[in-house]
Parts: sequence; structure tokens; C-alpha cells
Amino acid sequence: MRYIRYAYLGVIAIALISVSLANRGLVELKLMPTAFAEFLGYNFRIELPLFVVVLGGIAVGLIIGFIIEWLRE
Repeated sequence: MRYIRYAYLGVIAIALISVSLANRGLVELKLMPTAFAEFLGYNFRIELPLFVVVLGGIAVGLIIGFIIEWLRE
């Protein structure tokens, strides 16, 4: 049973690595929409690889879901 778990985790790791290698292009994340940022005169932005944005969004969503479920109990 332990080997099946290791094989499963290995397959997930290979899938995540292949997705990460395929999505290395940089994307720009902006804090506010362009029109609102021009009104204020400042807009925080950062450039990150796409896989960091996608995997980070998944991780943040899981953490928020775990916290909400923990509070619900």
C-alpha cells in the first residue's frame, strides 16, 4: 500500500513539473484596474511566471477552504 501512495505522489509530481515547465512565460499582475490606477496615480504590479500564479492560486484556495471548513466545525 505504501508503494501505491509513492507511485501516486510521483505521478502528481511529474504532472506538476511538466505543467510548470510548459508555462514559464511571464505575466504581469496588477493590484488595481488601469483606469482606477491612473486616477490614483499609483498601481502596484509584479511580473511572475504563469505557473507560479496558477499553482499559487490553487494553494491559496486550498488554504482558505481548509480554514473555512475548520471554522465551520
